[in-house]
Amino acid sequence: MPDKDAGTPRVFLIRHGETEWTISGRYTGRSDIPLTPHGEEQVAASREVIVGPGKIIDPSRLAHLFISPRTRAQRTFEILFDEKTRKEIGAQAEITEDIREWEYGLYEGLLTAQIRAGRKERGLDTERPWNIWHDGCEEGETAAEVATRLDRIISKIREIQAPYMHGEKGVDVIIIAHGHILRAFAKRWIGFELGMRLPMMLEPGAVGVLSYEHHKVDEPAFLLGVNMGGT
Repeated sequence: MPDKDAGTPRVFLIRHGETEWTISGRYTGRSDIPLTPHGEEQVAASREVIVGPGKIIDPSRLAHLFISPRTRAQRTFEILFDEKTRKEIGAQAEITEDIREWEYGLYEGLLTAQIRAGRKERGLDTERPWNIWHDGCEEGETAAEVATRLDRIISKIREIQAPYMHGEKGVDVIIIAHGHILRAFAKRWIGFELGMRLPMMLEPGAVGVLSYEHHKVDEPAFLLGVNMGGT
């Protein structure tokens, strides 16, 4: 059966490698926590399999990269691409606060159980437990604020990719960021409100893929599986 969507542009969601707070489950937004040695190994392992000429992420087919300003995301970028490649794609790399992690406000550095206990003490959540997708973060961001900045990036990506929906030119895009914000991005990519239930997992150092159906920019989709042999 022929691949009817072959050549369609893709967006690669790359989560930074493990940090000490990833291990403990603490909410890590603005805190600049470095990768652990194992976190660097996670990213390097992904690089060996999927990054390089003729592989899934082929630097020659990249049109743009959106990278979080946090050290853990910057280091992930450095591991994914060697110095020569970083120089070649440097003009396409954009470090932007629009793809930073969710602003957790009062919840920075806490565990979910601690957040819920604290909110209960303050008389909140009398009918159901706290849920970031619905309730946002005290002194941090609401879901609507997160969606607004993610939609700006999505609009930029669609402008880049729309003219080349049949593979006329390599216009793949990479986003290197964080666990919550990348899952939020995936929801907005397919037009979901952030409060809509869509359980997703993205391990540290892992790669997710988004694309389009039928070579149409107005039909964004998840790409549930990719051929590991590349393009």
